[in-house]
Amino acid sequence: MNISDRPNDLLLEKYEELKEYLRSLESVAVAYSGGVDSTFLLYAAKEALGDKVIAVTISSGLFPVRELDAANAFCVEQGIRQEIVKSEELKIEGFSHNPENRCYLCKRELFEKIKRIASENGMKEVAEGSNLDDNGDYRPGLVAVAELGVKSPLREVGFSKEQIRILSKYLELPTWNKQSFACLASRFPYGEEITEKKLDMVDKAEQYLLDLGFHQLRVRIHGNIARIELVPEEFDTFMNENIRMKVFDRFKEIGFAYVTLDIKGYRTGSMNETLTER
Repeated sequence: MNISDRPNDLLLEKYEELKEYLRSLESVAVAYSGGVDSTFLLYAAKEALGDKVIAVTISSGLFPVRELDAANAFCVEQGIRQEIVKSEELKIEGFSHNPENRCYLCKRELFEKIKRIASENGMKEVAEGSNLDDNGDYRPGLVAVAELGVKSPLREVGFSKEQIRILSKYLELPTWNKQSFACLASRFPYGEEITEKKLDMVDKAEQYLLDLGFHQLRVRIHGNIARIELVPEEFDTFMNENIRMKVFDRFKEIGFAYVTLDIKGYRTGSMNETLTER
């Protein structure tokens, strides 16, 4: 990942603007997943508000344990108070049927919980880490964010994903080059039932590819078919016969009948591509 070592003056000024915005909130609970955006936001909030910030992290079957462990470790390292919230999204009415507004149903429930925790801990506001790049895709979860009055400081100040990575590297945050991640429910086509078994299959499949050294990836599940999305630069590595057969054998063990490579490659929101066809 080609990220410059030092941000320009305009970007440094924007970071100061972000901290000033956060100071205006007086105290804040940050919805913290351990990803690139929320780590950057949480760090900025800690710099701006000191002890008047808490991190609220969701423990859920929709997120791999590695993500929770990373989030916990960062909070300990930075001395940030953290609240862990257990969430069971499959019990949300309608969620497991995977409707097109699935993300709205989930975010609405999660942020209602986070708002309660914020209130219990004396935090005046709740903030989440979406950025400008999230404006260009189908994001029903952002509707729930707006309805509940949750703040989106990175969008408000105008940060793109690339700018967040540049500043994260400058600030020596461990997530500056971390792969983008979305909850495991995003691996399912709309209308396909989400189950604990299938979520576990996707989680194990993606973890195996990460262990093999692939970086930015998704394993989309279509019934008993795994559709692997990799960045095109890693296609040649994947097509090495030894690697390819290892992946096939492991995915069969996990429970997939067929294993495919998406020739278009990795992209966010690929399950939303079918929405424009309706």
